[in-house]
Amino acid sequence: MQRSNAWQPSATLEVLRERAALLAKVRTFFAARDVLEVDTPVLSHYGVTDVHLQNLRTHLAGDPAPYFLQTSPEYAMKRLLAAGSGSIYQLGKVFRDDEQSPRHNPEFTLLEWYRVDYSAADLMQEIAALLQFTVGAPPTQTVRYQDLFIQQLGVDPLADDAVVALQQALSQQPGLAELVIREKHLDTLLDLAMAMVIEPRLDPEIPTFVTDYPASQAALAQLSQGDPRVAHRFELFYGGIELANGYQELTDATEQQQRFKRDREQRKASGKSDTPEDPRLLAALECGMPDCAGVALGFDRLLMVFLNKRHIGEVLPFAIDRA
Repeated sequence: MQRSNAWQPSATLEVLRERAALLAKVRTFFAARDVLEVDTPVLSHYGVTDVHLQNLRTHLAGDPAPYFLQTSPEYAMKRLLAAGSGSIYQLGKVFRDDEQSPRHNPEFTLLEWYRVDYSAADLMQEIAALLQFTVGAPPTQTVRYQDLFIQQLGVDPLADDAVVALQQALSQQPGLAELVIREKHLDTLLDLAMAMVIEPRLDPEIPTFVTDYPASQAALAQLSQGDPRVAHRFELFYGGIELANGYQELTDATEQQQRFKRDREQRKASGKSDTPEDPRLLAALECGMPDCAGVALGFDRLLMVFLNKRHIGEVLPFAIDRA
C-alpha cells in the first residue's frame, strides 16, 4: 500500500530550529524592554468590519450565534490597554479567510505590540531595532506614501483628480489596462498601484517604511492634525514582502464607531457579509485607552526574509495543505 507524504512537515527540521530560535529572540527583545507578553482569545463573539479582511466563523454546540476566529489580537489587546496593562505584545496564531498564495496561509503567526506614550515615529525606531536584533537587518529608510506615488507613477494620490490620473498611469503598465479601465474607486486603484507597480520597485535589501497613508485608508489610525488628508499609518516592506502595518492608534470611541459604520456600508456595497462592530472595544475606548502606537508584524514572513524562502509553507511546521 502506497502512503501519501502529506503527513510530513512543510518545513525542514533545520528551518523549524531557526523558527524556534527567532521566537526566542523576539521574546528576549521585549523582555529586555519590559514589555508584557499577553495571550488573548483566538475565538471571539465579534469579528472585524474591515472591508479587506474576512473572519473564519464557527459555532459552539447549543449556541446558534456565530463565533469568529480572530484576524488579529488588536481588539482584545486594546481592551487590556484600557484596563491599565501598560505596553504589551503578543506572539500568536491568527486566521484570515483569504486567498492562498506564496505569502498567505489561512492560519499564521502574528507579532503584535502596543507601546504606551509612543508616537508612530518612536515605534518605527523600535521596529528597526527589533529587525537588527533578530535578523541582522540593515538600517531602515522612510518615504511618504504621497512622495512614493509621485516618484514612481507621476501621480499625486491626494489630489482631487487622483482617480483619473491613476487610471491613465496604470493603463500604461503591462497587463493592467483592463483592470483599471472601469475602476472608479480610489482606494482600489491605490491598492492596485501599490501591489503591482510600486512595491515590486522597492529595494528588497533595505527595510523601507512607507508613511502617511491617505485618510481613506486610516483603518484604526489617527488622522494627521497638520494634514487631515493623511493618517498616522505606516507599512514596512523588506525582502520584497510587506512585513508590518502600524498606527498611531485611534482612541476616540465616537470616531471609531463612525468608521465601523462606514466599513459595514462598504462591505454591503461590495457584496461581502456583514459583521457587527465589537461593542466591547467601543466600551474600552469610552472608558479611556492611553495614547499609544501599535504594529502588527508577520512573524512567518520575517522568517521567510531571514532564510530567503519564497513560499510561506517553507517556514511553517504544517501549511494548510498538510494541516
